[in-house]
Amino acid sequence: MVTPTSGTGAQSVGPALDILLCFHDNAPDFHDNAPDLSASEIARRLELSTSTAHRLARALLDAGFFEQDHRTARYRLGPAVTELGRLSYHRRGPHLVARELTDLAERTGTTADLALRGGPYAVIVAGGSVTPRVGPRRPLHSTALGKVLLAWPPPGEGGVESLPPLPAFTDRTIVDSARLAAELDQVRARRYAVNDGESAHGIRTVAVPVLDHIEAARFALALRGTPDLITAERTEWFLDQGPRLRLGHRGAAAAPGRAPPHDRTPCAPRRLSGRESVDDTDGW
Repeated sequence: MVTPTSGTGAQSVGPALDILLCFHDNAPDFHDNAPDLSASEIARRLELSTSTAHRLARALLDAGFFEQDHRTARYRLGPAVTELGRLSYHRRGPHLVARELTDLAERTGTTADLALRGGPYAVIVAGGSVTPRVGPRRPLHSTALGKVLLAWPPPGEGGVESLPPLPAFTDRTIVDSARLAAELDQVRARRYAVNDGESAHGIRTVAVPVLDHIEAARFALALRGTPDLITAERTEWFLDQGPRLRLGHRGAAAAPGRAPPHDRTPCAPRRLSGRESVDDTDGW
C-alpha cells in the first residue's frame, strides 16, 4: 500500500494510487475475465469508506485512469493507464529485443524473458511467459529473475532487508532472509542465478543481469525450462546463448529512442551481463 508523506495532497494521492494497484493486486479478478470492481469492493479491499472509494474512483474516471460500465457501475482501468504503460515500455526499450528473445527461445528450446524490478517483484516486460492467466509479476526471492535484480540493485532500491515476509511456494523456496542474502552472495560470485523448483515444481530457470554503466541490474534475462532440459551439465551452454542478444550499453536494452547496433555483439560484462533462471508461471 502507498504510504503518503504529509499534507492534504499526499493524503489524497496515496489512496488513489492504492485503488489503481488494487486492480493489479487482485489478479484473480482478471483470471475470471472480470477485470472490474465496484466502489464497495474497492472500499472493502482497501479498508476505506464506500463514499471515499466512490469519490476517488470518480476522480480517476474523470482523469481517464478508469472507465465505468454504465450498466453495472463497476470500474475498470482506463485508456490513460494504457497510454502511460505504452510510453514507459517504449521509453525503457525492451521492445527492441523482442525478436531476439524469440530467437533465443527457439534456439534453446526454453522460454526467454526480460524483466525489471518493481518493488518486491520482478516485472516481465518482454518474452514468452506473460499470459492472461499468469500476468507479468514474479516474486523476487523465489525466482532467478528476482535474485539477479536483488543481487545488483540500482541506487535507491533496497536489498533483502527491504522485502516483506518471504512466502513459501514449494518446499525449496528460501524463506529466511539470512539464507537469501547468502544465496545472493553466490549469485554475484558466479554471475548468474538459478531457480530450481523454488516457485513451482518441475521448472528450472537460469538468469543473468543486464548491467548498466554503474554495474546495477537494469534488467534481468532468464531462460526457463524443465530440469531435464536445463541440466547442471548444460547450464554453461545456456548461459553462453544470452550475449547473442543485440543489447545496448554493457548489455542493457538499447537506449530510449535508439535502435541497438546491428554490426556488433554487445559487451557482456562478465558473461551475459546478467542471467536469470527460467521457470514457468511463477517459476522464473
